[in-house]
Amino acid sequence: MTNDKYTVYILKCSDDSYYTGITNDIDRRMFEHETGASRSSYTYSKRPLKLLFQEHFHDPNQAIKFEKQIKGWNRKKKEALIEGDWDEIVRFSNRKKNT
Repeated sequence: MTNDKYTVYILKCSDDSYYTGITNDIDRRMFEHETGASRSSYTYSKRPLKLLFQEHFHDPNQAIKFEKQIKGWNRKKKEALIEGDWDEIVRFSNRKKNT
């Protein structure tokens, strides 16, 4: 268990899409996703779900900024993040700047 209060996470959905979210309680949020607590949630009809990535933050503003950043990324860049391949993330970032 971490002392960090905020978690940015990526789920893989049953339709192979990714869902990126932020929470202050990852265990509670995963339970909500997995049990379909909200019928209007993106993940409701895309269960089962698999938690692929999580990063913890003390500062909520940094967490929100990172979540928004990831949501703007394409699938390949998200997959590089999930794999921890920072060289590939930089490559995708540089490619976007040069086009």
